[in-house]
Amino acid sequence: MVGLKFTGHAYLDAANPWVLWTTLVILLLISAFFSGSETGMMSLNRYRLRHQSKKSAGARRAAKLLAKPDKLIGLILIGNNAVNILAAIIANMLAVLYVGPAAAPWVATATLTILVLVFSEVTPKSIAAQNPEWFAFKASHLLKPMLQVLSPLVWMINQLTNSLISLLGFDPNKNRDDGLDTEELKSLVDSSGHKISDNHQRMLKGILDLENVTVEDIMIPRTEVVGLDLESPIDDLMSQIFASEYSRLPVYDGDINNVVGLFQVRKGHHLLRSETLTHNAIKRFSEEPYFIPESTSLTTQLLNFQKTHRRFAIVVDEYGEVQGLVTLEDILEEIVGDFTSHAANQDHDIVVHRDGGYLIDGAATIRDINKSTGWSLPTDGPKTLNGLALEQLERMPDGNVSFRVDRYRFETEEYNTVMITKFVGVCLEVEETEEP
Repeated sequence: MVGLKFTGHAYLDAANPWVLWTTLVILLLISAFFSGSETGMMSLNRYRLRHQSKKSAGARRAAKLLAKPDKLIGLILIGNNAVNILAAIIANMLAVLYVGPAAAPWVATATLTILVLVFSEVTPKSIAAQNPEWFAFKASHLLKPMLQVLSPLVWMINQLTNSLISLLGFDPNKNRDDGLDTEELKSLVDSSGHKISDNHQRMLKGILDLENVTVEDIMIPRTEVVGLDLESPIDDLMSQIFASEYSRLPVYDGDINNVVGLFQVRKGHHLLRSETLTHNAIKRFSEEPYFIPESTSLTTQLLNFQKTHRRFAIVVDEYGEVQGLVTLEDILEEIVGDFTSHAANQDHDIVVHRDGGYLIDGAATIRDINKSTGWSLPTDGPKTLNGLALEQLERMPDGNVSFRVDRYRFETEEYNTVMITKFVGVCLEVEETEEP
């Protein structure tokens, strides 16, 4: 033992401190490389990486390394730990030279901890977290050949760790699910910031919302349907055709549930040039009506419009009763926003009122209210504000009343015997709605 101790001291006395310091600095730099590589690789945006792989060799290398994350992490940790252990040995040798063997472990531990934290952990990881692509793409030049050389050792370490993971009750072969659902995609669009304009963000989210919205949510309700009643005098029908702001009008016989066709308004002008406009002519030149169920999603209906080359559909319920109308234009407006004169007229349904509230028409839909005000009223129940009010009140009011839905307060302004026609709505502050 005495001989071994003497030999060790003789070796330390003969060691060149500058060589040890140089070796320690190199080891700290290598440790910094592995630490930064780990953070840079794990911080990469995988969706952006897939796009960049088409034009960047560094992105392709990084993508290949991330395709097998267990091997990549194994390589980085093997290299990092090996380098740090060797740095600890060198630091202890230097401490023995300067403070002696008794105090060397304490001095070496304290000094190396600070050096590793500052130069090999916090600094490189902060740089890599802020510039993941720059760090990861450059690091991939070295990581790829290192993985090939150390592949047997990495494989052995991974086998041991996979066995331990299995013992702990987890599946080591479980693949990471990078797929996003609709809500996550909408959040991703929101987080794009200035890289996608506000208009484009709104359209993208509009497309994603189509699957969750049915034709019942956007249709023109039957009470607002403008159509041609074949039981009306022909002069009235002619006036109605020429004054119409719509391109097509449903044709029905006495009752809206007896729809017999869809009449193109421009054909009315052609008929007047060639023959007298009659009830039979209107019926003869009408298109066959196209009926759809009210529960059809907008995504499905958009594809159906494309498949059938239709632009206009009559919405019916499960009993075949007509509930309203929906057009291709209505669905497109859900994506790009309102762009028709009819839609512009609907803006008057929701106007700014005093005290930061809104004066809202009772027939305004909940979805339109949410879009216009930025509120989050529930959309899985009644479709209109009047319907929501009746659901809350459970009766027709016999005077102006107020009620609350979550953090929104409504007061009735105008009403008649069948519906509430005007409301004043206000979004309350969060603290006002909290339970005491």
